[in-house]
Amino acid sequence: MEGASRRSDTGARLVPAEDRWVVLYDADCGFCKWLLARLLRGDRAVRLRPIALQRPEADDLLPDLAPAERMASWHLISPTGVRRSGGAAVAPLLRLVSPGRVPAVVFARFPRLTERGYRWVAEHRSQLSRLVPMSFKQHASERVRQREQALETHAERTGDG
Repeated sequence: MEGASRRSDTGARLVPAEDRWVVLYDADCGFCKWLLARLLRGDRAVRLRPIALQRPEADDLLPDLAPAERMASWHLISPTGVRRSGGAAVAPLLRLVSPGRVPAVVFARFPRLTERGYRWVAEHRSQLSRLVPMSFKQHASERVRQREQALETHAERTGDG
């Protein structure tokens, strides 16, 4: 079944590992996980593989970045290895989720404004996190953990890593 998608335990179609996009995020940031969980909810094809920036695997994926640079933003790595960080990751990431295509077009059209907006959010994420109810952040943490665990379990069972 090489190259074909498979079903996860939840019935969602899984794209092969080599077709997944990696999203590197700050696991210590409740606001970051809340946003990531919203993206994962729209990722019906299970194309996104979240990896915490604090994990050793993140070091392997971002060897050219100093630790402070890694933690300064999220990073999106395509199946072909192309990395986009911060605001530059917004449009490609939104194109992968439903319903994100229309906003992706807008963000892609205004890359400098998107980067400035992203920087503002990143610099104020602690304050913004206070606006998200704790129960939402807890639910988001669980959703992210479940996705990570589901993909790890799938990889162990199928060798599709």
